[in-house]
Amino acid sequence: METVIKQPAIAAIGTALLAVFVLHTIVQWRRLSHVPGPFWAAFSKYWMVKTALRGDQPSALKAANDKYGSLVRIGPNELATDDPDVLRRMMAVRSAYTRGPWYEAWRLDPTRDNLFSMRDDAAHIQLRGKMAPGYSGKENLSMETTIETRIAKLVDLIETKYLSTHGQYRPMDFAQKTQYFTLDVISDLAFGHPLGYLDQDDDVYDYIKITKASIPAMMILSNMPVLANIMQSRFLRSLLPKDTDKIGFGAFIGVTKKVVAARFASDNPSEPDMLGSFIRHGLNQVEASGEALLQVVAGSDTTASTIRIVMIHLLSSPPIYKRLQSEIDDGIASGKISSPIKDSEARQMPYLQAVIKEGLRILPPAAGAFFKEVPPEGDTIDGKFIPGGTQIASSPLAIHHSKRTFGDDAEVFRPERWLEAEGDKLAKMQSTVDLVFHSGKFQCLGKNVALMEFNKLFVELLRRFDFSVVRPTEPAKITNAGVWMIEDFWVRVTRRHSDD
Repeated sequence: METVIKQPAIAAIGTALLAVFVLHTIVQWRRLSHVPGPFWAAFSKYWMVKTALRGDQPSALKAANDKYGSLVRIGPNELATDDPDVLRRMMAVRSAYTRGPWYEAWRLDPTRDNLFSMRDDAAHIQLRGKMAPGYSGKENLSMETTIETRIAKLVDLIETKYLSTHGQYRPMDFAQKTQYFTLDVISDLAFGHPLGYLDQDDDVYDYIKITKASIPAMMILSNMPVLANIMQSRFLRSLLPKDTDKIGFGAFIGVTKKVVAARFASDNPSEPDMLGSFIRHGLNQVEASGEALLQVVAGSDTTASTIRIVMIHLLSSPPIYKRLQSEIDDGIASGKISSPIKDSEARQMPYLQAVIKEGLRILPPAAGAFFKEVPPEGDTIDGKFIPGGTQIASSPLAIHHSKRTFGDDAEVFRPERWLEAEGDKLAKMQSTVDLVFHSGKFQCLGKNVALMEFNKLFVELLRRFDFSVVRPTEPAKITNAGVWMIEDFWVRVTRRHSDD
């Protein structure tokens, strides 16, 4: 005998479910109703997903902060702050804040966490302690020489294939070549040999092509962690890139695993490079494979984006370009700059350092939300009590374009601000721009590597070449997917007559 569910019963169940949903929505809204923000953001994650899909989430967060205040509601359980002091407190070594579910979407291997995606504070601190010596340069004494060698390879590529003359026009996609450069630098530092992007002048394994598609998708999933967990579940994991793939990100995972496996099988696994340092400090083969992959992904995209941003602004501002080039020429003439320049020498060049800081500030290289979770006991921020479990994001453009910190022209790329500021004003500016590398227990381990690349690359390029933009009205295409996706940055490169 069949059981028939009568229509009134179906209606009652539907009404009950609707009532539960409405009640849950009201409770969720009320929990953070004292924090202002876009109206619909309080009821669903649509606002965050929409801005991620448009590729303008950092700008949308800044606009929300500008309109609603320093602490703004951007989701049912999500807030964003533009207060550097709040961020430093959240990231302090002894802070009770932890990483939020946002980070789970950034597991490069869906079966395990890496240093970036790891949310367990104790495990994160332990793993970070094992990896920090390798990034510091103290156990990788050839770090500076390695970067110099890759710069020399980039210079050679330009001179061989992309140098324009009066009779020959050879445009170069600066965005593409800088990513080749940063990929070769970090792979050389990580594994003891580069992956060969500059040698081949090609997108090896279609890595850039695939990450161009996958990173925006990861950004969207990070705004909806439940979906990220479903995608990474054992039921759907087969749809994600895997180390047996022949091209794309999966092939890149496979290459990384093979390099690490070969090192562990060798007679001297702890060679004087980053991987060797990781092994000496106790990383096993699985951990080393995951962290080596993270190194390459995290250490190439963010560094490349800052190099591109600085160059875009230099070429858009002839007085700034000429002043930096003059500082380089004067340093060479006075014997203060070697060939190639040393990191210690670059750090003594005031205008170069101002240009680098301004480049980091104007478009912070890692511009994702980086949600941290309020500890169970809650916290008071901007005079408001915030209950435990709330997710708090940073608003990178609001922080680094703050007129209170950087002056009324904070939206303008103007390196001179770093030479004009003094005392507490300069200290506040410096401590704020340092946040592009985060701080405390979450500070980026690759900070020293990135700064050394900046210190050396701009000098070595501008001492040899003159650059001009091919399309002044649209020098490059720029969107955001947690990192800045900068493409089609075409330049004309000519040899300088004053080449030393």
